Amino acid sequence: MLLKIAVASLCHTDSMVNAGKFPTKLPCTASHEGAGTVKAVGSEVMNFKIGDRVMAGLPKNPCGKCFNCKGPNDWRQYCEHVEGHIGVFIDGAFAEYLVVDARTSAHVPDSMSFKSAAPLACAGCTIYRSIIVSEVKKGGWLAIVGSGGGLGHLGLQMAKAMGINVIGVDARDEGIELSKKVGCQHVFDARKGKAAVAKEVQALTEGLGVEAAINTSEHETAAPLSCAITRIHGRMVQVAQPDMVCIPFPELIFRDIRIVGTMISGQEQAQDMLNLVAENKIQVETNVFHGLKEVPRMVDLSHSGKMKGKAVCVVDEKAIEEEKGKVAS
Repeated sequence: MLLKIAVASLCHTDSMVNAGKFPTKLPCTASHEGAGTVKAVGSEVMNFKIGDRVMAGLPKNPCGKCFNCKGPNDWRQYCEHVEGHIGVFIDGAFAEYLVVDARTSAHVPDSMSFKSAAPLACAGCTIYRSIIVSEVKKGGWLAIVGSGGGLGHLGLQMAKAMGINVIGVDARDEGIELSKKVGCQHVFDARKGKAAVAKEVQALTEGLGVEAAINTSEHETAAPLSCAITRIHGRMVQVAQPDMVCIPFPELIFRDIRIVGTMISGQEQAQDMLNLVAENKIQVETNVFHGLKEVPRMVDLSHSGKMKGKAVCVVDEKAIEEEKGKVAS
């Protein structure tokens, strides 16, 4: 279906494409976090109509026949025969119009703004699925390493809304500040070192550590720290994508830490995530830029390390004006 893009967001994946981490054929329009209004639909689209407000799905044209496509809904984004993911292998949302797949996109709740919805297309879907993959239940303990980043600050709020006791860990003043701003009661400074942070976490969790930790940081010390604060037989969910994830062998062998990876969510989980955000008034920390001409400045600021939350670009000012007085976030 064809979307008229209202807002497009900058994601860490954009910097990975720029750095050559993917075999992207240039030119390719960036941004795989977009939200807008449906302007046209294909003949087989049944779940969207013209005028619907939509968060763009990242995968486009999965094969529908492979092991992943025939598996659970949240396996389909792993299709190895997909045409591509927007903003990575095919044109993305830094544009006035964008063609997206109705099988991977989701409805934006009436109470949610485009500025909140766009950053959730990747960041929201990714951190929400990581919480599901962590298998921490209501009343359990979960830690998010890199809690003050674009994914982390969303995860803190989502976990809390799901009734999970959540701990934030960050190594930047800005990240620690944002973690506290979004309501995390337990925030620790990773700069104190692995052993010190582990003791602080254990003091909150009857000496055991958290049931699972989600690592959203690429720093070489982040994965070992995530394991260290996790209790024996616990789970570490790796979200960040450094070239190598290096774990001290005692964590794997002597403490039986289970390490799992996760990517974006499937369509059903994406819709559940949007509904959770809307119902609980979860706030997306945004740095708003106006017009596609501002994209280079967005990129420069995001690379400075001083940005709190997500950088979003308002592509269609008229759409934002029309939202005023109609949406809560």
